[in-house]
Formats: sequence, structure tokens, C-alpha cells
Amino acid sequence: MILAGDIGGTKTNLAYFSVEGDRLVPSLMISYQSHKFSSLNEAVRELLREHPARITGAAFGIAGPIVDGRSKLTNLGWDVDGRDIAADLKLQSVGLLNDLEATAYGTLRLAEGEKVTLQKGVAQPYRAIAVIAAGTGLGEGGLVWDGVHYRAVPSEGGHTDFAPRNDLEIELLQFLLTKYKRVSYERIVAGPGMLNLYEFCRRRSSFPEPGWLTEKMKTGDPAAAISQAGLEGSDQVCMQVLDLFVSLYGAEAGNLALKLLATGGVFIGGGIAPKILTKIQQGSFVDSFVQKGRYQSLLENMPIHVVLNDRTALVGAAHYAVVMNAES
Repeated sequence: MILAGDIGGTKTNLAYFSVEGDRLVPSLMISYQSHKFSSLNEAVRELLREHPARITGAAFGIAGPIVDGRSKLTNLGWDVDGRDIAADLKLQSVGLLNDLEATAYGTLRLAEGEKVTLQKGVAQPYRAIAVIAAGTGLGEGGLVWDGVHYRAVPSEGGHTDFAPRNDLEIELLQFLLTKYKRVSYERIVAGPGMLNLYEFCRRRSSFPEPGWLTEKMKTGDPAAAISQAGLEGSDQVCMQVLDLFVSLYGAEAGNLALKLLATGGVFIGGGIAPKILTKIQQGSFVDSFVQKGRYQSLLENMPIHVVLNDRTALVGAAHYAVVMNAES
């Protein structure tokens, strides 16, 4: 049995997979609140206590950088050491990889019903694949072919400098520089970034914030309240925010596609895209993606897919345990 994990500051998702030929078949998926445990080791022990299994391989996607088989989750205070987990599981080694790397591997195993195509394009075999995922933060990475397998390319590209494309975005940058010493794409293309866009658009607007929206933002997730109002068309400013967010998301996805020369395709992961899919499908995402001057025709031929399976990182971790970590 393969043990896979997707470890974040809020949730620790763990799963068992069996290997049937080339297929990974999930037999159990369980989600724990991360704060209930003092370490990943403790969460794994709890899983094995509740659901005993003979583990033959394991890998975990971690919301943080991996250095020498270790990672520290700042929001939890967890120090994750792959060697300690391997010892607990009586394995020679376990795989630790960044959660975006895990998502990238997971895209290799998506079924047709687990993705929506925004741009058909023509996927070139064995060429680079880009993966970008907006959620709590902005994850970026990709996959490159090594002659035998696709290997994930880790990246912190979401923290690169925001480059405005027009007068409105220059004004946005000037506004954000009053809040931050430096403005990265994660400041605008992520859940908290949507709140920054809202504050910017509301200040520019003559429409006051409606009371029902104030209440929703106070009692729930502000970004979710903004995006919902934008999708429903119930607030003019929220509609503007969603338009701007989708355009900026598409532009940065295009930037990543150029940097990786992602003629193998582009995958849009993370928790936000499926929730605003109808807006993304209206065209401004793809328009911003392809508007790269002399390279427009290149980007017009890249397939673009939105990932719908919210367990893609788990599947990717299992893939890593079976295909990649088994080789090391």
C-alpha cells in the first residue's frame, strides 16, 4: 500500500493507494485538522492506528520548501524530516516534495473529467508543462522530460515582481506600494490578493460598500464573498475585481508558460480557479495569457487546462512514491 500526503497549514490530507498496473487506485482518503497534531509523524501514527495498513512506499507534498529531506511549516511550527517518517514507517526512505511539485505530478494522471480545457492548442510530446495554482498563495512550477519520466521543477515564481501592463495596473502598483515595500504577483493573484484588488477598486469607485457585503466579509472568507458577489453580479465593484483578477491570473500564467516554453501544456490548479470557472471561461484569462507581443502565436498553440480534482496533489505524491522515489 502507498501512503500519500498533502500537508498544509490548515489541513493534513492523507490517503492510501494501491498500484494496479499503471493505475493508482485510492482505497482511503482522510483529512485531519493540522493544528490537532504536533508533527506530521503524529498525524501519520493516528492514521495507522485508525486504519492499519502495510505501507510499501510513501511521499508527502509539503506547503514549504524542501532542503536536504527536511521542511519547516512556519504556520504550524512543524519540522518535517523524511528520515524520521521513514523510520516510523519502517521504510528505507520516503519522498518529501513541495506541494506544487506534488500537484504537477498529479496533473500527469488527470482523467478527462477532472479538467476543463480553456484553449485546445496542440500539446507537443515530451515538452515542458507549466503548472500555476492560486489559492492562499500563488504556486508556480512545471514538469520537464528527462528521457524516461517527467520530473517536477520547483519554483517560487509567485514571489516575482508584479509587472503592470497598462495604466490601470500601473495605478494598482502605485496603490500597493503604499502598503508593501515590494509587490509580487502573490499580492494580487491569490486569495489575500483578491482583497487587495477589492480595496483598490473600491477606492476608485463612486459606489459605497453595501451593508450585506460588509457583513459577509466580516463573518466569512472575504475573498470568497467578493468573488461570489462578482459572479452573481450583485455588486459592481466586485465584478470589476473579478475581471481584474482573472486578467492578471491569465497574464502571469502566460509569463510562466514563456519562461518554461511550456509547449507540452499549461495546467491551472489551486482552489480558486474551479470556484470562478464560469468567469475564467469567458475569455479574458486566455486573452491575457496569449497577449505576449511577438510570441502570441506560440502561446495560442499551448493547451490550457483548469484542474478540477481537489485531490490532485495527493495523487501526485503517490505518483512520486511509485515512480520517482522508487528510483532513488
